[in-house]
Amino acid sequence: MTLLDFARGPALQGAAFIFVVGMVWRALGLLLLHRNTPLSRNRDNHLARHGFRTVLSRFIPAPVFERRVSFQYVAGWIWHLGFFVVLLFFKIHVMFFQGLLGFGWPTLPNGVVVAVAGITLGVLLWLLGRRIVNPVLRYISTFNDYSSLVVTMLPFITGFLAFAHYGFAYETMLALHILSISLLLVWFPFSKLIHVITLLPSRYILGVKFWRRGVQA
Repeated sequence: MTLLDFARGPALQGAAFIFVVGMVWRALGLLLLHRNTPLSRNRDNHLARHGFRTVLSRFIPAPVFERRVSFQYVAGWIWHLGFFVVLLFFKIHVMFFQGLLGFGWPTLPNGVVVAVAGITLGVLLWLLGRRIVNPVLRYISTFNDYSSLVVTMLPFITGFLAFAHYGFAYETMLALHILSISLLLVWFPFSKLIHVITLLPSRYILGVKFWRRGVQA
């Protein structure tokens, strides 16, 4: 068995299994968290509406913090959107999903996807450097913060090298690219990357709890 056979066979399948099991485990853990029964009356009777309002309002920074965190917000949007564009609209990726799901969808030109990938990787590198250089961010950062950034960047780096036929032989670089994706799948449920799934529900719950107590969120 070659490295490429291992990467796109046992490694990817095992990573996908761990990803699914990990996501189910995290979801059950969140659903089974102890919930206290509110003992006070609701200060507002439109909690669901306010929950959704909080979800939407958090997509832009609060005015009091806008000057300090706006660029962080923009950078976050860029790399999240870039990640999904590269994942879902690169022709080779769509062909993979088509073989897996039995159907595909329109793709973007390779040049566009490569440009988006380059911008996304640049933003991720900037965020990593900022976390290292900024004394406040460095103080509050943990291994989870650094490792999640690195694990997210690896598929972009190996993907660029494989696409450019640079470094090792193409088959080896493709295998490393697939292995980096497998690592991302394994790491995802057990790291801060899980925020991609929990972000919107947590904002909704926060809004409901705050508005129930009469506090605008």
